[in-house]
Amino acid sequence: MTSDSATEPEVLISEQGSLARITLNRPKALNSLTLGMVRSITAALHDWREAEHITTVLIDGAGEKGLCAGGDIRAIHDAAKAGDNATIEAFWSEEYRLNAMLPRYPKPIVAFMDGITMGGGVGISAHVSHRVVTERTKIGMPEVGIGFLPDVGGTYLLSHTVGKVGAHMALTGTPVGAGDALYAGLADHYMPSEKLPELVTALSSGPVDDALAKLVEPGPEAPLSAHRGWIDDAYSADTVEGLVQRLDQTPHDEAVAAAETIRTKSPTSLKVTLRALREARAFTLEEALNQEYRLALRCAWIGDLVEGVRATLVDKDRNPQWSPGSLDEVDSTRVDAFFAPLGEGELGLRPHT
Repeated sequence: MTSDSATEPEVLISEQGSLARITLNRPKALNSLTLGMVRSITAALHDWREAEHITTVLIDGAGEKGLCAGGDIRAIHDAAKAGDNATIEAFWSEEYRLNAMLPRYPKPIVAFMDGITMGGGVGISAHVSHRVVTERTKIGMPEVGIGFLPDVGGTYLLSHTVGKVGAHMALTGTPVGAGDALYAGLADHYMPSEKLPELVTALSSGPVDDALAKLVEPGPEAPLSAHRGWIDDAYSADTVEGLVQRLDQTPHDEAVAAAETIRTKSPTSLKVTLRALREARAFTLEEALNQEYRLALRCAWIGDLVEGVRATLVDKDRNPQWSPGSLDEVDSTRVDAFFAPLGEGELGLRPHT
C-alpha cells in the first residue's frame, strides 16, 4: 500500500498463518500516529492476546520511507490552540498506555524499524521483544527541536543506553542509523531491507527466533562508539549550560557541532529533558511514562510546544521564538513546574519491577 486514501484504513490489520500483522497506513504523512491509529493498534493487540492460532505479531509501516515519523503533533498543536485539553489528554494517555503494553505482551512482537522511525514510531517499536533495523533505518527522538521532550517511553529508553549516548541523542535530536541503534540498545537485529518480505513469510509459519536466525546479518559499524569518550564526559555535566560548555571545549568537530545544534533547541525543553532523563534512569517504564505524561501536558500548556510546531509544521518558517529564549533564563522554578503532580489527572500506570 503506497498511497493514502479516504477509503483506506489508517491501520491495516491482517493475519497470515500464525502471524498477525499491524501496518501503519498513512505513507503520505510518514505514517504519523493519530488517536484513531493508537486505538486500532490497541484493539488488535487485545484481540490477539488470547487467540490460539496467533503466535507472533508484526508491526511495520506502509510506503517506502519508514515505519513512523512520530505522533500527529499538528493535531496536538491545533487542540492546544483551541484550548481542547480533552483531545490532548486522550491522545497521550492512550498512546502511553499502548507503549506500556508492548513489553508486557504475552506473545513475541517483531517491529520493522526500517527507514524513518522517530518519536511515536520509536514508542511502538523500541519497547517490543524483537526489533529489526536495516540499512535504511533512521532512529531519533527530535522533540526538543519543537519545544517538546522525548516521550512514549523515550526518557526511559535513552536513559538506559550505553554511556551518555542517549543524552546526546535526546539533546541534539539527531537521528542515528542501524549500527548506532544496535550499539545504543534501541534495536536487536540487522538485515538488509530486501530480506524483510522473506522474514514475513518465515514468521508466518515458524518460531520468531528460528526465522530471524536464518536472515539476520552482523550490523554495520556504530559511528558513535568512536566518540564515547567526549560524549560521556560532556553529557555528565550537571547542567545543560555546563555540558554545552564542555562540548565547546572538546577538540572534536562533532562535539562543537553538537553544541551548536543544542543551542537551536528550546531552552526550556532542554532543561526539562535532561532532568527527566536522569530521573528515568531509576524508573520502570511505567514510572517514566507517568512522568512523561505530566511533562507532555505542561509542554502544551506552559511550554514551547505550540510555538515549535508552528515554526516547523504550520508556518514552516523554521524560526521558533522560544520563551524564555536562553538557557540562563530558564530557572529551576520554571523547570519544577513541569514536574509538579497532576493530582487526579495523573496517568497512573502501575509500575512493574
